[in-house]
Amino acid sequence: MHIHKRISYFAFAFVALMLFSREALAFDNGSVVEREIRAESLRNSKIGTDSVRRLSIYLPPGYATSRQQYPVVYVLPNPIGDFREDFTRHSAAKIFDQAIAAKVIPPCIFVYADFSTPLGLSWYANSPVTGNWDDFAVKELVPYIDTNFRTLAKSSSRAIIGNFIGGYGALRLGFLHPDVFGTVYAMHPVGTWSGVEVFTSRPDWALLEHANSLAQVQNAGFSTLFLSMFQAFLPNTAKAPLYVDLPMEETSGHFTVNADRMRLLRSRFFIAELVPQHVDQIKQLRALKIDWPRSDSIYDHVYANQALTHLLNEYGIEHEAEEFNGIGEEDAYWGKSSRITKEVLPFLGEHLDAEQQ
Repeated sequence: MHIHKRISYFAFAFVALMLFSREALAFDNGSVVEREIRAESLRNSKIGTDSVRRLSIYLPPGYATSRQQYPVVYVLPNPIGDFREDFTRHSAAKIFDQAIAAKVIPPCIFVYADFSTPLGLSWYANSPVTGNWDDFAVKELVPYIDTNFRTLAKSSSRAIIGNFIGGYGALRLGFLHPDVFGTVYAMHPVGTWSGVEVFTSRPDWALLEHANSLAQVQNAGFSTLFLSMFQAFLPNTAKAPLYVDLPMEETSGHFTVNADRMRLLRSRFFIAELVPQHVDQIKQLRALKIDWPRSDSIYDHVYANQALTHLLNEYGIEHEAEEFNGIGEEDAYWGKSSRITKEVLPFLGEHLDAEQQ
């Protein structure tokens, strides 16, 4: 009888220990929840952008059991891939867990949203053709997160970061809305300014001029990329099927620049063109950093980012800028050099306001 009691005791203790270990493990790790939001800002787009947007949201360890409010980081990954790739391929949740445990960053909520269009790229701008993406981000996504999660709902406690075209989006939304996003980190941004090659050298202008359907240009490389840009910044809802005013005009089989359209495109698209238009707003940012690899095979991006940091200095806009080596690294941010861990998260940890309201 005594032996049986001791066996029962140890069995109970073992089960209790296992349950405790599982609870402790759950507490020590954050979780990723999936949500959907119906975006009124995107309902009337000419190219049929789905107004139902998917979200993936990282909640930090202890979120479910605490009453704490949390800073929020809005992440814009490169939209050429799946918006969830940081979680599915790069173990982002584990990296966030480790950064919080090491006190590199305070416990934060990380928000990923699908910003893709039928052509792939929204460029984070309002357009009657692709949808009002700026409005979606600022007037719908941020309020949804603040309403449905325990956030520190103030700009000093919000950051926006992005990679490549997502880096462009982080700069654009941050520069235009410092009252919403107080801290900005743009990783390897594109579209910051003119490059080495002439702007008009990339697309197949004959394809864009004579396309009979959107499907004809959905997988056409640079032509698809630039068409998405024109739909965002040179929209024309009366010109089906592409709904754009092209910045090049055809005359007798030859294409020449339409100066008025090119001037309008540049003033709306390039990040550097936004700087003189919004200097006072940009100076309201709590913190700003840009970085890029000098080994980028498209040297235009290196050249343009070097020019952008000089321009920011010309206007007295405080920021950090770094050109790093990056040679041989398949993914400089999530790969073995892990700039997310070494650079991005420490920057957020330094500048995000985590003080409870």
